[in-house]
Order: sequence, then structure tokens, then C-alpha cells
Amino acid sequence: MSEDLSPNVQTGVQPGAGFETLAIREGIARSSYGEHSEPIFATSSFVFDSASHAAACFSGDDDGYIYSRFSNPSVDSFERRLAALEGGAACVATASGMSAILATVMTVLQQGDHIVASRSMFGSTVTLFEKLLPKFGIKTTFVKVDNLQQWQDAVTSSTRMLFVETPTNPLAELADIKQLAALADSIDIPLVVDNCFCTPALQQPLQLGAHIVTHSATKYLDGQGRCVGGAVVLSDEAQQDDMIAFMRSAGPSMSPFNAWVFNKGLETLSLRMHQHSRNALKLATWLEQRSGVNAVYYPGLENHPQHELAKSQQQGFGGVVSFELADKALAWKTIDNTKLLSITANLGDAKTTITHPASTTHGRISAEARLDAGIADGLIRVAVGLESVDDVIADLDQAIMNASNS
Repeated sequence: MSEDLSPNVQTGVQPGAGFETLAIREGIARSSYGEHSEPIFATSSFVFDSASHAAACFSGDDDGYIYSRFSNPSVDSFERRLAALEGGAACVATASGMSAILATVMTVLQQGDHIVASRSMFGSTVTLFEKLLPKFGIKTTFVKVDNLQQWQDAVTSSTRMLFVETPTNPLAELADIKQLAALADSIDIPLVVDNCFCTPALQQPLQLGAHIVTHSATKYLDGQGRCVGGAVVLSDEAQQDDMIAFMRSAGPSMSPFNAWVFNKGLETLSLRMHQHSRNALKLATWLEQRSGVNAVYYPGLENHPQHELAKSQQQGFGGVVSFELADKALAWKTIDNTKLLSITANLGDAKTTITHPASTTHGRISAEARLDAGIADGLIRVAVGLESVDDVIADLDQAIMNASNS
């Protein structure tokens, strides 16, 4: 690896730089060509100066790049930028958001360990914890996300991790991150926070005491639904070696192209997240007044039970609004009657998306578990995009009206 491509190359970012500056400038390692836009290092392997240089890199005595499964300049650039935005010591990029969670679990835990996790989470995360991890001797107790007493009561002598998604998918329930971090510290275990819904533009869990943050980069970090990826941001750089060792052997790596796309997404993250939040608040406020809507779930609403907590630990309320209609039939008809919105379970896109959580994102968990998590058959989730929100409102208005009249 030539000196000009070293990750240590500095490009003018000073200590204390603002979020937007970090999102655009951090992690750039210019080559000798002097390119302005970061290059994509689309290579599977790297050439060494000599046999001894290769041996030094493989042994760890030299920091040179070896193989893109676990070391690539494009991926490094994304990792350094996201770590800076979260205020973390290090970051490890992964192939997907789920692989980020898996890498965290497999690095931190071992057979016989126990997790306490919020009951309200993305359906695939619930499936991983409830059905797959027990095969490796790791058990999970699920608790109500905002009930600190349940968290405390669920801790056992074998508990080695607290895991929380906040805000939750799809009901936007919140955990008090400071309280959970204090609980984790009291028993010397990590608090892991899935920060997918807010991103560091709106919430920085490490600054509130959390120890590890996971991301589905597929969502808002990309922002346009182009690529699949994930990331783990660590508060302690010493944790990075173990995670890279897992990545090196298990292989859930991020591709250089996807890393480049995510880096470009980070450049506009702050602008996008605040606009998503403004649009979502306007939609949620309208839905509250819309006849036929039984409930609206959005922490930006003043009547949301955790509105004040959201104001204290977030810099915005996010782009996801869920609302409840009478039943599944009406929910499906409403979704089918939309014309502008995209019927897809993905979120974080510039285009507004709509889905029925009980039959999509949470369709593989039991009906009992869905009910326990408050996911009713009439629930609809809208990930509000960047279109004119008045057009989104008009589309939902006609969709609800036509569904009700059919």
C-alpha cells in the first residue's frame, strides 16, 4: 500500500468540526491523482512489494491492505466517517444491518450468555434473538422498551448484553438511553443501541452512555434505497480487533461500491433527516385529525407519551409514522388504493413508502408476539420521504376514503 493511499492522510478536518463538515470531509484519503470525489477501490486483493511485505501484512506487523473481505480503502473511508458522526472510537462495516447485529452478538457473547432486549424491534431482529441464537446457546429475555423495572428484573447472573432499538419499529416507542446505560454500567456489560430510525444526525447514543451502536446503512445512511449494508460503531477501539477477526473468518463484509454509495449518502444525511422529520410531523398531525384513524404513533406529537424524552435525547423526531385503522382488510385496501406511495417494506428512502407491518416486517413472528408488541392487524407504517408532504397527505386521504367506501 503506497503512502498516498494511507488511511492516515489528512484532508483538512480539524478537531471539533461540525456534524455537516464531518459528514462531507471526514475519512477522505486522497491518492496521488488528487481526485476530489473519493474513488472506489473495486479490487478483491492487494499487491505487496515483496514476500516479506506480504508476510508482515498477514501477521499484522504492517497495516497494509490484504483482502477486501476485511480490509479495503473505500470501506475504511465509510467506517471512519460514520464513527466520527456517532462520536465513536471505531466502526466496522458489514454486509447488512442484520449482519451488523449478528457480528456484535457473535463478538461480544459466547455459549451460555443471556441478552435482555426490547420486545418492540424489527421482526428479523426478534427472529434472530428468539429462534437462531438459542441454537448457539444464547438466550434472550424480551421486555417492554420503556419499563426500566422490567429491564432490571430480567437481568440474571449470565446476562452479558442489553440490546435496544429506539425509536422502535414500527410504533416509535422510546427507551431512555441514559437509564439503560447506567444499568449496563452497574453490571459491567455493554448497552447496544440500534440507531437505524434516527441516525447520528438526530440521535447519538454513545454520547448518552451507550457502548455500541448498530446501523442498517440500507436505510437513511444511504437515503435512496440503492444498496444493502450495515455498520457497528464502537465506543472502545479495543473492541475493533475482535470484531474484525470475526469479519475476517465469517465474511459478512461490505462491498467497496456500497461503501462508496453510503459515503455519498452521509454527505446529505443531516439535511435529509431534518426534512424527513418535518414532513413526518406534518403527516402525523394531519392523521390525528383524520376520521377513521384510530391511533397515530409518532414521538413528535405532543400527546405521545414519550414526547419529552424524545425532545431530550433526539435532535428531531424521525421520518416514520404509523397509524391504526379498524382492521386488516381496511389497512390492505388503504395501501392498495395509494397511487403516489411505494408499497415496500424498506424505509429511509427519498420516496415515501407504505407497508402493513403485521404481514411484512413482522410477519414471521408469532401472532402472540405481535400482539404483545402492540402491532395490530390494522396498523400501517409510513416512512415519509422527501416529496412535497401535501402530496403524500392527499394520496393517503383519497386512499383511506376509497378504502372506506369500497
